[in-house]
Amino acid sequence: MAPRTPDTPTGAPAPLVDRYGRVHTDLRISLTDRCNLRCTYCMPAEGLDWLPRDQALTDDELLRLARIAVHRLGIRTLRLTGGEPLLRRGLPALVARLAELGAELSLTTNGIGLARSAAELKQAGLHRVNVSLDTLRPERYAALTRRDRLADVLAGLAAARDAGLEPVKVNAVPVRGVNEDELVDLVEFAVGHGYRMRFIESMPLDAQGAWDRTAMLTADEILAVLAARWTLLPVGRHGNAPAEEWRLDGTDHVVGVIASVTRPFCAGCDRVRLTADGQLRNCLFATAESDLRALLRGGADDERIERAWRDCVARKAPGHRIGDADFVRPDRPMSAIGG
Repeated sequence: MAPRTPDTPTGAPAPLVDRYGRVHTDLRISLTDRCNLRCTYCMPAEGLDWLPRDQALTDDELLRLARIAVHRLGIRTLRLTGGEPLLRRGLPALVARLAELGAELSLTTNGIGLARSAAELKQAGLHRVNVSLDTLRPERYAALTRRDRLADVLAGLAAARDAGLEPVKVNAVPVRGVNEDELVDLVEFAVGHGYRMRFIESMPLDAQGAWDRTAMLTADEILAVLAARWTLLPVGRHGNAPAEEWRLDGTDHVVGVIASVTRPFCAGCDRVRLTADGQLRNCLFATAESDLRALLRGGADDERIERAWRDCVARKAPGHRIGDADFVRPDRPMSAIGG
């Protein structure tokens, strides 16, 4: 464990609770807004205006906020995201420092670069990874991501499995007319390689503002396709995890569906998000943020930062309201918020 600082409280921290009684134990930390892919459902071909380096949290700043989260707020799981987190310089050393806090530590990645870093990240203390993979067809992957890197992703998945970063989860976003014909292929690929497949409903978080609900494959549609191939036995949801799961009858393999749009799980949400520039978001779809970076750089002590964190979570809305007529998209796209 990290050495105790003067601001580290003794005893168990008070739960991080919002006004609806939801206890928050999961922190998503965006390490960078930069990405080495240009996925058509996420950002334009030319990319975005990335954060200036001096606006991003340093390793020391990020570590201090993570320590406050774990020691003072009861956070138990840390998920490193982006952008693409493997682009963060010195990532293994940062992972090693975060691992000393004692929380479960995972990472969400597009898989490019994972082949050369998986073993080192495991040794540093990373527990598991989620890898985004929307297609198994090289030409389709190149069209979707605007990069010909499928072979690198497949190598990264294998390296993560071999390094023991398990369960290795594969995340796919099915889009009508794009990759909906690969649902069964993706599950069979995951089963054959010992990965855990999860499908995610597309969400209105693209930088272009072009999200079309009619192009989104719903959870019901995804499950109907899979049920034509396998008998699906409900496993349910593990605690407050976002994925509902089903076991493929006759096997030990499980497939998950994250239905943020059609089956929202806001009532049990235990997540809070920290952007790469130190803004705290109490919901993926929040339209307001709390500036923890300003507190850090302004000399605030841990107690003041803890109070700002609790105030932010206390203001959390009951749900994202995607289906409402007055729904307002967040100003930041997914790549800048962190998954």
